[in-house]
Amino acid sequence: MTLENKKNIFVELGRFLSQFSEAENLQKEGVLGNAIFFDSFVDLIQLSQSHNGWYTPEQVHYAIQSWAKALTSENLNEWLSMYNFDNVKPKKIALILAGNIPLVGFHDFLSVLITGHDVLVKTSSNDQHLLPFLAKYLIHIAPELENKITFSEGKLENFDAVIATGSNNTARYFEYYFKDKPSIIRKSRNSIAVLNGEESKEQLIALGEDIFRYFGLGCRNVSKLFVPKGYKFDSFFEALFEYQNVIHYEKYANNYDYNKAVFLMSNFKLLDNGFLTIKEDSSHASPISSVFYEYYENLSDLEKKLEAEADTLQCIVSNNLIKNSVSFGQTQQPKLWDYADNIDTISFLLIT
Repeated sequence: MTLENKKNIFVELGRFLSQFSEAENLQKEGVLGNAIFFDSFVDLIQLSQSHNGWYTPEQVHYAIQSWAKALTSENLNEWLSMYNFDNVKPKKIALILAGNIPLVGFHDFLSVLITGHDVLVKTSSNDQHLLPFLAKYLIHIAPELENKITFSEGKLENFDAVIATGSNNTARYFEYYFKDKPSIIRKSRNSIAVLNGEESKEQLIALGEDIFRYFGLGCRNVSKLFVPKGYKFDSFFEALFEYQNVIHYEKYANNYDYNKAVFLMSNFKLLDNGFLTIKEDSSHASPISSVFYEYYENLSDLEKKLEAEADTLQCIVSNNLIKNSVSFGQTQQPKLWDYADNIDTISFLLIT
């Protein structure tokens, strides 16, 4: 199968996914496989929350639309144009996927297949249905993929390289267990935002998207703010009022009540708006329903600090205060070439 053939297959998948949104699920003329897969996918989206309580239809639709927008000819061509695929020798690549947000492992799945390798997938127990469904769709529209896609529920065996994603603890296990295989082992990372007090209300509202999308469960969610000495949080809280309905979701509300109680029993000083607590803390990793903050005195010193901590950071959000930072509201809309942990997955697969 040529690279162009593979790109066309994923463009068709993008067209299929583009039919499903929170506003409506609307069949488009000429989309392959609709007669078999459209209604089933609508049902799966609605059932996703029963499989994983955090996978509300809103969050699943958002993930689906993100991939629909990514899987276009223009994006695939721009992404893949920087690589040479002439000498790829197909191998079997094992994927151990996370399940914190819907379809979080799809980029690895796409990368393996687009480079011409076979993929052996072990899904997370938290996300066992969405990716296998999309794999069945791909095999339906391109039967030649059937022998290139395998899902495993047991021990992974007979593979040549591995890409595994997990916590810092599981990463140590992965590093030992796969020490004899070429590998990418991803650990826990967090995203932070750097403010200077000159942000507009619209920018702070957009920052709320970076904080609350997927209930804050992703590594691209902002979990820590760096603010200048004397920063007043009034405008921040006022802007985030747009997201107040998050507290009506039971799992989020339970986390809010629990984490707030833990903080208060520990006599920590908190700022609280009724659905989000913020706490001064040097850590980047805050619990669900909470964001940590830390003061800085000058941006130059802060930038040096963040450079030293780069291995623990996924995204930095700012209004161009920090080099290579992401604009407000954009952390959950990565491009195909925005690699997790800044590790170029395609380059790894081309030399494996």
